[in-house]
Amino acid sequence: MTDLTDQGIAALRDGVRAGSFSAVEVAEAFNAKVAAAKSLNAFLVETPDHALAAARAADAARAAGEAPKPLAGVPIGMKDLFCTKGVPTTAASHILEGFTPTYESTVSQNLWNAGAGMLGKLNMDQFAMGSSNETSAFGNVISPWRRNDGGNAPLAPGGSSGGSSAAVAARIAPGATGTDTGGSIRQPAAFTGISGIKPTYGRCSRWGTIAFASSLDQAGPMARDVRDCAILLEAMAGFDAKDATSLQLDVPQWEAGLSADLTGKRVGIPKEYRVDGMPAEIEALWQQGIAWLKDAGATIVDVSLPHTRYALPAYYIIAPAEASSNLARYDGVRYGKRDLPDGAGLQDMYAATRADGFGAEVKRRIMIGTYVLSAGFYDAYYTQAQKVRALIARDFERAFEQCDVLLTPTAPSAAFALGEKSADPIAMYLNDVFTVPSSLAGLPAMSVPGGLDAAGLPLGLQIIGRPLDEQGVLNAGLAIEERAGFTARPEAWW
Repeated sequence: MTDLTDQGIAALRDGVRAGSFSAVEVAEAFNAKVAAAKSLNAFLVETPDHALAAARAADAARAAGEAPKPLAGVPIGMKDLFCTKGVPTTAASHILEGFTPTYESTVSQNLWNAGAGMLGKLNMDQFAMGSSNETSAFGNVISPWRRNDGGNAPLAPGGSSGGSSAAVAARIAPGATGTDTGGSIRQPAAFTGISGIKPTYGRCSRWGTIAFASSLDQAGPMARDVRDCAILLEAMAGFDAKDATSLQLDVPQWEAGLSADLTGKRVGIPKEYRVDGMPAEIEALWQQGIAWLKDAGATIVDVSLPHTRYALPAYYIIAPAEASSNLARYDGVRYGKRDLPDGAGLQDMYAATRADGFGAEVKRRIMIGTYVLSAGFYDAYYTQAQKVRALIARDFERAFEQCDVLLTPTAPSAAFALGEKSADPIAMYLNDVFTVPSSLAGLPAMSVPGGLDAAGLPLGLQIIGRPLDEQGVLNAGLAIEERAGFTARPEAWW
C-alpha cells in the first residue's frame, strides 16, 4: 500500500469511504509522522487521541452503513489561534501559557462536526503577528525546505501560519487551518509549495478565534492542492449568529463546482504590482501564469489599482490599532499568565504581566496602535488610513468591472533564512506587499504553487476574486495547478 501520509484530503476521504483503508490506519500513520517530526517545531501540542477518536467514530459509522460525513477519516492540524475545548490554546504567546479553553471555536467545531480529527495545535507567529514564524514564544518553526545551492541555513516557513504550512508541506498533516489578516495563509503557502485560500471576509466565523485585527482576520484552509482547499473550506465556512460579521449565506458546493476551463473569463493584471527590486524569477513566473491562464481559455486584460502603494502603510496603522484594543484584555486578572511582584499594586501587576507575557513584535504593534488611536493623532493616522482603505476597495471594484479575477505574484521573494530579516521590521513587513491590498478590501484570494526558483525553493501565484466569488478564485487556481504540474516536495531531513 502507498504510504497513507502521501495522500491528500480527497484521496484519504475517498479511500476511507471505499474501504481501501480504515480511518484508524490513517490517524495512526499521521500521528506517527507528527511524533517523528519534532525538529520542525510545527506542533505546539500533539493530540493523537483526538485524531484516533474521530477515526474510530468514522470506521464505526461506515461499518453501521451510515452516510459518511464530509471529512470522515481525515485528520488535520489546527492553528493555535483557534480555541479548542480542553486542549491548551496560547496563540504562541507566554501571556496565554496554561490557558485551556472551556469552549470550542466555531471553525474547529464545524470541522469536528464534518468528521475531521485533530492531530494537534500548530505553532504560529505570536498572536498572528509576523511573516516568518520567528515571533512565537515557543521557538521558530523550521521550513521543511532547504536550498539546493549548498546553503543549509534553516528557512522561514512564512507566517503567521508557519506551523500549518510546514506541517502540510512536510506531509505530517494532509491539511490545516490557517488565519489570514494581511497574508498569513497565502504567503506561507507560497513559501512552502502548498495551496491556501483566504475567503471573503465573513465567510468563516471569527467566534472563538483569538483576535488580532477584527476587521481583517479571516480563517481559511491550507492543503496540498486546490481541491483539498475547496473541501476544507466547505466544512469551515457558514453563518454563525455568535459573530456579528458573519455572512448569512449558504455555503456553496465549491468542490463540485471546480472547473479549470476559463473560457469567457477575463483575468486582470494590475500594473502596480510590478514593484521596484522584484526578482526576475518572480516576474518570469508571473508571465508564465498569464500564459497558463490564456491556455485555459481566459482573456488577459491590464488593469490599474492606483492606491496599491498606500495599502501597506494603511494596513500597518489599522491592524496595530485594532490589535492594541483587542489585546488590552490580557491583563493577568482573569486567565493566562500573571506576574505579581512583591508588594505590587494592580497597575504594577498589569505592567509586569504584559511586559513579560508579550513578545517584542506584539509590543511593537500594540505601541504603534495605541499611538495612532491617541487623542492627538486619531484623525491624522487612523481616520486617514480608513479613508485610504475605502479607496483601495474602490480600486478593486473598478478593476472588476473589466475582469473576473486578478493574477499577481503571492510574495516578492522565495523563502528567506531565519534571522535574515528579523532585525529590520520594515523589511519583514514588505513580505505582505502583494497580499495586504485584498485583505483591506475583504476579498477572496488564493496562493497556488507555480514553480521553483534557482535555489530549488517554491514560488507562488496569487488569484484575487470578487467578493463571494471563491469559486472563481478556486477555478483559476485549478487552471494554474493543472498546467504548472507542481509536484516538488522537500526531501526529508527532520
